[in-house]
Amino acid sequence: MKIKRLALLKRKIAAICIVLLLFPLINATARDLDIFGYFEPQLMGAELGGHFYQLSSNKLRIDLQSRISDMVMFGANFDYITYHGTTQWNVLDFLPEKVRAEARMISYLGMELNPYLLPYEDRQFLDNAYLKLTFKYADVTIGKQQLSLGTGYAWNPTDVFNQKELIDPTYEQPGHNAFRLDVPLGRGFRITSIYAPSEKWEDSDVLVKVKGRFSHFDFSVMGIQKYWKYSDTRVFNLNHNNFLQLKTKRQIGGADLVGELFGLGVWLEYAYNDVKTNDATMSTYFLELEKLTSLISSVRLSSMEIPDTYYELVAGMDYTFDFQSYIMFEFYRNTSAKTDHKTYSLNDWMQYLLAEKKAIARDQLYAYVQHPVTDFINIGSSAIYSISDGSLALVPMITYNIFENVDLSLFVNYYLGDEGTAYAENLGNGGMVRAKVYF
Repeated sequence: MKIKRLALLKRKIAAICIVLLLFPLINATARDLDIFGYFEPQLMGAELGGHFYQLSSNKLRIDLQSRISDMVMFGANFDYITYHGTTQWNVLDFLPEKVRAEARMISYLGMELNPYLLPYEDRQFLDNAYLKLTFKYADVTIGKQQLSLGTGYAWNPTDVFNQKELIDPTYEQPGHNAFRLDVPLGRGFRITSIYAPSEKWEDSDVLVKVKGRFSHFDFSVMGIQKYWKYSDTRVFNLNHNNFLQLKTKRQIGGADLVGELFGLGVWLEYAYNDVKTNDATMSTYFLELEKLTSLISSVRLSSMEIPDTYYELVAGMDYTFDFQSYIMFEFYRNTSAKTDHKTYSLNDWMQYLLAEKKAIARDQLYAYVQHPVTDFINIGSSAIYSISDGSLALVPMITYNIFENVDLSLFVNYYLGDEGTAYAENLGNGGMVRAKVYF
């Protein structure tokens, strides 16, 4: 514990030092420096097993942006988050009894440890820090930056960097360390290349995308190589302080389309995934699985299920009526997910929660409706329906612009599925209140 506290203290000191170093550097060279951001207090709660638990957080985000010259721009974001209330959640409490039976506790120095606890710990981190260089024929962005891909609203098959929260799909995404090159080709066409370095050159992430326009539609085609890990959450590796992992490489061919058709906004997004493993990594995984299994159980575990190939598809449409009501529908298919909830395993659930896969149910439908009651109040609701297992989640919401630069949002979530389904009641009904003060 002392080592952990010391590491946390070092990170805090490093963050403070970065801020102190950046300010004089930027002030010395920049024509103009913009400092802005927001403060976001939030309270969420959920009912589990007849008890209501709550977690509150306070988030301060500071954004720096500077136009150093006509060809150079610098941007950075610092996040400071504190958590209060129930700061440790046992993931197994949300899962069906059949799946919980696959979980294994850890015995260490005579103590039993639960590796399925989800901790919320105070955080201070540099979310983005990048330099954008503008040349005559290209733009280059270097550093930790946001990488958002695809046209989908709730799901993005081509986005290998982020996974959205279905209760609030529009919430900001984290930054990723990468080199980005944007080259305009004329007549509305553009090539984007992204390189995200990893431990080894051959395992780094690479993306090449060509974007263009045809008639009323914008479209993109892309090829992606993404270094990917799948966790076998039935066994925990104390030496590495995480679940046993299998390293793979995803090679992806994708495309997206967005535009207008007969007065409707429409979009499509598709990605074909080829998951590659080599003999060396598979051998290492099998040896580790056998060794760790022998330490915790006499039962021999079979290897986890990893698809060789699969595809993801999103198709959506939206429309705004003359009386300002807005509706949106989006269909999502992921063939790496399953159609029968009785076959959902612990790894299926945990890999979904760890953002290693985008869905646990194969076919899903997302619907959203919103209407402005006044100039300052919007009411709406989203519904997520799992076509595969018949479960349903409803998320009524209201947003209120209380004052200038002050917004208040309320979300309530109801899960209406049978136990074991994607949106089962045992996932915990509850809600969230969030305020946001911009400065």
